[in-house]
Amino acid sequence: MTKERLNLETKRILLRPFELSDGPRVKKLAEDKAIADTTLNVPHPYKDGMAEEWILTHQPKFENEEEVTCAIILKPIQELIGAIGLAIDKRFNRAELGYWVGKEYWNQGYCTEASKVILKYGFYELGLHRIIATHIIRNPASGKVMKKIGMKKEGILREHVIKWDKYEDVVSYGILKKEWENIIKKP
Repeated sequence: MTKERLNLETKRILLRPFELSDGPRVKKLAEDKAIADTTLNVPHPYKDGMAEEWILTHQPKFENEEEVTCAIILKPIQELIGAIGLAIDKRFNRAELGYWVGKEYWNQGYCTEASKVILKYGFYELGLHRIIATHIIRNPASGKVMKKIGMKKEGILREHVIKWDKYEDVVSYGILKKEWENIIKKP
């Protein structure tokens, strides 16, 4: 997999590999406690250097076909607004979708738009059979994104994760390649 193949776009957004120079912007967005509160992998507090450390993990994981992580860029202003990625499980030919956008960009359809593009990439470029996603039950907005991109709710995993010393229920969604193909064929 090459870095160049990750420049995916729609009318409003561009998905591209992160660059080290994105670090300060990632920190600015991710240090908002509301981002960490609604995700499992964004720490709080978000300290100096964490973004750059995280960005440096992307290319090796991409080259090992373990993960695809993209910056979500708002095209009209060329500004980074969040992240989206697929954690790949080659053994089972599936991946887990994950995403976040800065709080000021919530409820504007950016996660849905980016998710549709990354699903297409996962199914057609990576040849995946299945893509899953989960969200903390108290974050229904993330579940709405999953439904909008055609994922089906598969269940609730009770007290499945610990977030800030509290057990949290997680809602699981999934979509198969053939289901995705049926969605994109509809007018």
